[in-house]
Amino acid sequence: MKIYSTCEIAKICGIHPNTVRFYEQQSLITTPIRKSNGYRVFTDLHIFQIKLIRIALRTEVLQNGLRNQVVKIIKLCAKMEFSEAAIQTDIYIEMIESELRHAKNAVMAAENILRNDIPSEKIFLKKNEAATYLNITADTLRNWDRNGLIDVKRKSNGYRVYDENDLRILSIIRTLRLANYSLSSILRLLSVMKNKTYRSSEIEYVLNTPFADEDIITACDKLVISLENTLSDACIIRKALVSKKNIVKKIKY
Repeated sequence: MKIYSTCEIAKICGIHPNTVRFYEQQSLITTPIRKSNGYRVFTDLHIFQIKLIRIALRTEVLQNGLRNQVVKIIKLCAKMEFSEAAIQTDIYIEMIESELRHAKNAVMAAENILRNDIPSEKIFLKKNEAATYLNITADTLRNWDRNGLIDVKRKSNGYRVYDENDLRILSIIRTLRLANYSLSSILRLLSVMKNKTYRSSEIEYVLNTPFADEDIITACDKLVISLENTLSDACIIRKALVSKKNIVKKIKY
């Protein structure tokens, strides 16, 4: 059985030696044995585990327990429980697919809201009334206002007043936020959809395509793309685990 030092395995996996030590401290890889001089001894098992970690964590999708689930898979691999890790990966894949459906359904719901005619009757709601109407908190409404998602009219006394068009826009924001689209991606959509009705394919494109001048881009700023990449990575992990599920029988460790 070939063995490696900390620096050697770090070089093979394309990471810093301190990252290898961090993985060990966090129980993300099997605890290596040590030589009499205290130096760690790594094997091909650790290379497999580290490469799996790099695949599992390269897309930063955090919502609805996805990160917790993938960490569970990694820690099962660290314990060499590959059959259980494969089962948990199947659950992980189902979770990602559910999130993808949710994200795409939200886009279609947003399109339907845009296509609906604005009610002819005039509606004027105060902040708390609008929050109740939308089934959100007043703090959430205030946060959307502060982040520039909606330009709310004010009365002469300074109080915000939400009309029927504001409520339609807020319904779109709520729908997309419930599907975990970021405030930045929603703001991007709202900034380009003025005076035009978009099809769902166009809405999805805008939500998942950051502007060139956006400095910081998170996974939820391109949610569908991030989830699709995560799903692809999960399938790679599943295939690797199937090939390694009998590794405990083959390695004397």
